Amino acid sequence: MSFSLVRRGLELLSNDVKDSNKVKKKKAQTPSSATVMDLVSTKKQGVTRQVKRLQGRLGHGKSKATVKDKRIKSAVEEFRKNQPKNQMSTNMKYFLESSSFRATDSDTLKIMKHNIGRQSRNRPDKPVKKPKEKPSLFTEEEFQQFQKEYFGGIVEKK
Repeated sequence: MSFSLVRRGLELLSNDVKDSNKVKKKKAQTPSSATVMDLVSTKKQGVTRQVKRLQGRLGHGKSKATVKDKRIKSAVEEFRKNQPKNQMSTNMKYFLESSSFRATDSDTLKIMKHNIGRQSRNRPDKPVKKPKEKPSLFTEEEFQQFQKEYFGGIVEKK
């Protein structure tokens, strides 16, 4: 005998064995398209629309326009729920308790260098180099001699 024949025989037998007492009524759900097709008229036009209309009557698809089951939400609770929580205190507690492991200075420097980042806002400003004063071609004595010749005497600075 083939597997399909055995299965059909078991299905027929199981239908006879079922007790009518154990049959429970299920909550009305959206009927499948096969069961709805029995309710649809035999006209050829508008069958799919009629099936959709009949399927939409029961089950999860029905509209819930009532306020009866709606839970009123507090605006303060919603605001607090959407706010990010500050984890600093728990993080500090964790790091202070697990002080048995201490990173070496070289590791901390590597981490700090890595975290500086590639963005310009993360980089420290470079120290400004002071321009070197160029050495004068003339000495102080030559300047004084020039002042004597040009102005007729030494000009004093105030």
